[in-house]
Amino acid sequence: MSPDAMVMHFVGASALILVAAHAAGWLARKLKQPYIVGQLTAGIALGPSLLGSLAPDAYDSLFPDGIGPALTGFAQFALVVFLFAVGYELDLKVLGSRARTAVTVALAAFVVPMAVGSGCALLFQEQLRDLGMPRDLSPAMVVFAGVALSITAVPVLTAIVRENGLARTVPGVVAVSAAGLLDVIGWTVLAGTMMDGAGDGHALGWPWRALLAAGFTALMLVAARPLLRLLLWGPRTRMEPSLRLALLIGFALGSAWVTHSLGLHVIFGALLAGVVVPREKGGTLDPELVRPLHDVSSLLLPFFFVVSGQSVALDTMDATGWVALLVVTVLAVTTKIGSGTVAARLGGLDRDDARTVGVLLSARGLTELIALNAGLQAGLLSEPLYTVLVFMALTTTLLTQPLLLLTRHLAERPRPAHSPPVPVADMG
Repeated sequence: MSPDAMVMHFVGASALILVAAHAAGWLARKLKQPYIVGQLTAGIALGPSLLGSLAPDAYDSLFPDGIGPALTGFAQFALVVFLFAVGYELDLKVLGSRARTAVTVALAAFVVPMAVGSGCALLFQEQLRDLGMPRDLSPAMVVFAGVALSITAVPVLTAIVRENGLARTVPGVVAVSAAGLLDVIGWTVLAGTMMDGAGDGHALGWPWRALLAAGFTALMLVAARPLLRLLLWGPRTRMEPSLRLALLIGFALGSAWVTHSLGLHVIFGALLAGVVVPREKGGTLDPELVRPLHDVSSLLLPFFFVVSGQSVALDTMDATGWVALLVVTVLAVTTKIGSGTVAARLGGLDRDDARTVGVLLSARGLTELIALNAGLQAGLLSEPLYTVLVFMALTTTLLTQPLLLLTRHLAERPRPAHSPPVPVADMG
């Protein structure tokens, strides 16, 4: 195929991806589901499992092998911009007076699913072999199985909180705060897992790469942050918004390239770059930076969903796969909701607010998909197991809104006289 023909194929595929994904996102929102759920569903539908099975000629024409690198490049660019924005917006100061409760919830909602996921990976190695995993699982694979169950999607959770009017309520604030802590814990553990799992074929062993990664992180915090503060907010160097945006996206891409070179995924460099970027005076976010970052990532994330959907293989889902999906989904929901609810209750919330926190933490969405995609690229997952976990992420996210409505219905029942609501000021 000539270069001109390849470009035109890419343009046509891009048009289909953007229209289908955003139309599906609009439909999902009409159905009271997060926008990202619709986009993820569209990405899977445009993959080989559905479009490739129903209309193979159309699929081959729309997505020839030659445009794969271009689609992957767009997907990685969108991912870097999205996670750079996540890192920039991450603010643990929001914990405030609820720090103790949020920390308790975050630790419980990470440790319990992590232990269950890793334990199941060790107990059911024979079943995992039927899903394409090796006979002897590496430590990185076992840990990754736990991470896959322990993730919470902060962007999806925040959207659900906002759309349900929970942003200024006790359970809403505790859930968002705990999810922010979960992000920090989860990405840190995942980074270590990726570094250990990506050792094969890398020139340096993992101790050297871990040392270099720690040095790079320190350099970013010690040197890059003050330099950026001087460039962005200095009285003589303050840049116009478009130039500032270009500089920071280039900074995020460079940071992503470094972490990828160290055997980590680009996601870690993008997150680190976002965390390093200084805020305006008073700790406020720069709206002229946040708005275009959201616009760019929202526009281009469908490419990531489509690239991720290329590895979803429904034709590999035999009886073992469907049983695994059922078991994994039940474990993912019960461990998150159970641990989050119990920890919130111990932290001082009443029964109904604690249930709401647990349900909100069960949303996985895009964050789970990013981690699964990274695990697949690192060889920590087989394609059949990746397919199972992608559908688990989609199912748990879809269940969040109905379970939230059920929790609200239970809360509207007459409350016993001895169970008054817990005032916000009483929480630790």
